[in-house]
Amino acid sequence: MSRSFHRVVLGLSVALIAVALLGGFGPAGVSANQSTGAYRQMGVYEEVLHKIQTDYVTKPDLETVTDGALHGLLQSLDPDSGYFTPAQWTSYQEHQKDGKAGPGMIVSKRYGYGSVVSVLPGSPAQEAHIQDGDLINSVEGQSTRDMSVSMIRALLHGQPGTEVKFQLVRPAKPQPVDMKLTRAEVVPPALDVQQYENSSILYLKPYVLTSDRVDQIIARLQQMPKNGNKKVLLDLRDVAEGSPEQGMRLANAFLKSGVIAKLQGQTVPTKVFSADASKFVTAAPLVVLVNQGTAGAAEIVAGAVLDNKRGDVVGNRTFGAGAEDKIFNLPSGAAIELTIAKYETPSGSKIEDDAITPNVPISEAPNDDLLPNAAKQPRTDDQLNKGLDILKGKSTPQRG
Repeated sequence: MSRSFHRVVLGLSVALIAVALLGGFGPAGVSANQSTGAYRQMGVYEEVLHKIQTDYVTKPDLETVTDGALHGLLQSLDPDSGYFTPAQWTSYQEHQKDGKAGPGMIVSKRYGYGSVVSVLPGSPAQEAHIQDGDLINSVEGQSTRDMSVSMIRALLHGQPGTEVKFQLVRPAKPQPVDMKLTRAEVVPPALDVQQYENSSILYLKPYVLTSDRVDQIIARLQQMPKNGNKKVLLDLRDVAEGSPEQGMRLANAFLKSGVIAKLQGQTVPTKVFSADASKFVTAAPLVVLVNQGTAGAAEIVAGAVLDNKRGDVVGNRTFGAGAEDKIFNLPSGAAIELTIAKYETPSGSKIEDDAITPNVPISEAPNDDLLPNAAKQPRTDDQLNKGLDILKGKSTPQRG
C-alpha cells in the first residue's frame, strides 16, 4: 500500500478511537472490550478504504474520502456532533472574532443539512418569509452537509449590515431558493401579555427564555392575584433561544416539588434537577402551547409540565434539542464536536432524541406567507383556541 493510504488509515483510526472512547485521546481508563471493539472497527475501515483505492472507477482523492467519512461518522451520532476539517477549524476560530449579527433564525441540523428551527419576529429572515422546517442547503457556497452545526451558525453570523448568502430547500418545493440577507442585531419582542375571559386567563408569550425574560414572566405570575388572573396559558411556540438553566427556572415557578429534568452522559455524572419549593410561584391551572419551533429550554419546561401532570401541553411535536457539547482538537489540525450529555424529561425520555409530544395534539394552520395575496385565507389559531377551551373548563385550585 502507498504511504498516502497508510496516512489516511492512521488519521481515520485516531478519529475512530477518539469517538469510541469519548473521554479523551488515550487508553487511560479504557476497558479491554472498548479497546478491542475500536481496533476491530479500524480494521473494517482500513479494508473499505483499500477497496476504494484499488477498485473504484477512478483514482480517488483519499483526503476527500476521509473527510467525507469523518463527517458521516460524527453526523451518525446526532445532529449536534460534527467534524471540522483543518481548514474549517481555522475558519471557525476566525469567525469567532466576527460580530454576532445574523439573519434572525435559530439553526440546527436535520436530515444531514442545516435546518431552520424558528425565526425571530421582526428579523430579516421573517421579512424574507423563511419558515420553521426550511432546510439550509448551503452557506456562502459551501454545502451544510459537509460542516458541523457550529460551523453553519458561524458562517451565518457577522458584522451588522454585511450580507450573507445561503440556499434554502423548502418542504414540497423541488428547487432550492437562493437567499441574500443583510445581517442585523435582532432584538426579541417584549414579553407578550394578554388576558382572556374577563382577565381570569393570563396569556404569556416570551419569544426567548433569557434570564431577564424569565424574571419578567415570574414577576407577572406573582402579580396574578392582584390582577384577578386565575389560570395561565404559556405560549412557547417558536421559542428556541435560552439556556437549560432558564428553562428549569421557569418550570420551577409552576412546580413545588418533583423532578424537572435530568442530564446524563458517558463521562458526565448523572444530574437530577428537582423543583425547589422556595422558587415555586403558582399552582394555577396551566396550559402550555408548543410547535415544531419549540426547542431547548422551552422543551424542558413542556416536558416537566407534562411528566409531572402539572398541566396540559397543546400543539405539535417539538423540535428536539437538549444537549451539552464539547470540542476536541485533533493532532492533524482538525477538530470534532461531540455531544457529551443529553437532557432528559423526568420520565427519562431524551429530549434531543424524542422531542416532546403534546398530550393534546393540534396541528398548526398552514403558513401561506409564500402564496399570492389573492390565495391567502384568514387564519384561525386552533392551538390557542384549544388551550383557552381547556382552561375554561379547569377549576381554580383552593388556596390555603
